[in-house]
Amino acid sequence: MAWADSSEMPVARTAEGEAGLAAIRREPGRALVATDFDGTLAPIVADPREARADPGAVAGLRGLAGLVGTLAVITGRPAAEAVELGGFDGIHGLIVLGHYGLERWEEGELSAPPVPPGVAAARERLPGVLADAGAAEGVWVEDKGSALAVHTRRTADPVAALAALKEALAGLAADVGLVVEPGRMVIELRPPGMDKGAALTGLVAERGAGSVLFAGDDLGDLAAFAAVRALREDGYPGVTVCSASGEVSELAAEADLVVDGPGGVAALLSWLARSLAPSSRPAP
Repeated sequence: MAWADSSEMPVARTAEGEAGLAAIRREPGRALVATDFDGTLAPIVADPREARADPGAVAGLRGLAGLVGTLAVITGRPAAEAVELGGFDGIHGLIVLGHYGLERWEEGELSAPPVPPGVAAARERLPGVLADAGAAEGVWVEDKGSALAVHTRRTADPVAALAALKEALAGLAADVGLVVEPGRMVIELRPPGMDKGAALTGLVAERGAGSVLFAGDDLGDLAAFAAVRALREDGYPGVTVCSASGEVSELAAEADLVVDGPGGVAALLSWLARSLAPSSRPAP
């Protein structure tokens, strides 16, 4: 059963996850707490432009700011877009890594590399590829600037529509030097060389973190889960959290702790903030 009660202490289903939670609580100043955005902080919606972070999740992030050493959001969205839709501007110290780590927003400053030419080539060819593949009515393309996402959630049969496009989109990505990232009723074509696992590992090293928590909901978060496991092998306690849905079972199977969607993530962040507040910590 997914955890969703912020009045009770969450219990990880693995010893490694329990050790990760304990390490974060024991030494929060060296902890890194990171989450995905869509499906984790924000409910999945038919139009990604209408996504908004769960107010409780934003409150949880604000509560953790200043209590943990590093607070981050790692998302496939452009970083500035995640900040806007999440209402993150003003959360002191929050780092937002967009496009799987290619972009970085921190204290109002955005840094991003040039968009590789393969994205423009894919943008030009994508309409023809979709037509040739017989894309179902309702398939639409989200242009993220540095990536292109093909959504099927609006079709009559989103799962079948997605399956029908996989081969054609993989071929296009290979032709123009991009990679495909599958997700919840979406396939994204994006530049290679970065994923959420690499972004998380890099941030741990940069910040000198001693423990790590990562929360996600989708296939793109598996790389971050693998990074947490690799960090644990190197002596960094860590815990992986799945924001559960009926669409992606693979992530729940890999997680140390399963919570009940974005509301459960909000409850977890709020519980963690309360447990780390100076008034709730035992005197040294």
